[in-house]
Amino acid sequence: MPRPIRVVIVDDSSLMREMLTAILEAEPGIEVAGAARDPYEARELIKTTNPDVITLDVEMPRMDGLSFLEKIMTLRPTPVVMVSSLTQEGSEAAVKALELGAVDCVAKPAGSEGHGIEEMAGELIAKIRVASTARLTMRRPTPTAKTLPTPRRAGSGTRLIAIGASTGGVERIRDVLTVMPPDCPPIVIAQHMGPSYVPSFAARLDKLTPPGVRLATHGARLIQGVVYIAPGDRHLAVAKDHQGFHCRIEDTPPVSGHRPSVDVLFQSVAAAAGPNAVGVILSGMGRDGASGMLAMREAGAYTIGETEASCVVYGMPRAAREAGAVAVELPLAQIPAEMLRAFDAIGERPRTM
Repeated sequence: MPRPIRVVIVDDSSLMREMLTAILEAEPGIEVAGAARDPYEARELIKTTNPDVITLDVEMPRMDGLSFLEKIMTLRPTPVVMVSSLTQEGSEAAVKALELGAVDCVAKPAGSEGHGIEEMAGELIAKIRVASTARLTMRRPTPTAKTLPTPRRAGSGTRLIAIGASTGGVERIRDVLTVMPPDCPPIVIAQHMGPSYVPSFAARLDKLTPPGVRLATHGARLIQGVVYIAPGDRHLAVAKDHQGFHCRIEDTPPVSGHRPSVDVLFQSVAAAAGPNAVGVILSGMGRDGASGMLAMREAGAYTIGETEASCVVYGMPRAAREAGAVAVELPLAQIPAEMLRAFDAIGERPRTM
């Protein structure tokens, strides 16, 4: 019989601690290792119990949850699911938590404390199970990232870069874009996110990274120096006409269990760009993106997967590798430079299949 997932609950509300404990203890395969009312209590509890997952509130006395999350990821990396009224979908706090390394966020029910707790129970349990599979590494202070040089052909308008990610993708996409030159090649991204998160995610990236970052809209032309993020509840696809590449936003059903789907994006890039594209698949749960990346590689595109060692969840990159869709696997730190190198080499290298 597998060992239960051991969870530490951190919340300043005694009622919420009791409710979360009752929800999790009632679920087979999950065990509450302890509950703390603030980060200082939690620090000692985490040391003694060594939990598999931590649930963490944002608003707490003596130290807020985001500051504590940053300390956890720096000193003792442990999968964290944020559970707070401040991590409602679309909130700045939710996107910041994901950037800091939280595996996911669950919003406390609106209204009086405890009202509607049953409705969030299933979501919380599912996210704790996913979080328990996450692989985290120590976050170390790093020097200011150096912007990579602009590829010689970044402004050609005949080539592009496509990126797909899920669990763990928020911080990875930020890290990749942080070193992109301001006049980087056009980049399209499908990240599994709730629809209300994406505008805040795109807005934060636009402030933090050299290129411009926009929420993709139907018909938007792909231009140099701009990154396009898929809306959270619709597919992003790429099409080409006599003027070049443009975005297509589709309301079709979920593909590979997701909308937006990485498969939809990658398959459209394979059809529209053929060998004139670079595809990148980053950390994520499941198989979304594997068949689309295979289509890209078969069309002559260069494809990059993130290695297991640097992934939070090695689901999507593993599925792509096992499908024969990945030309090269690299740790996250090496992906941005390889992505731009491969972009510049389009037309100068043989097909990858």
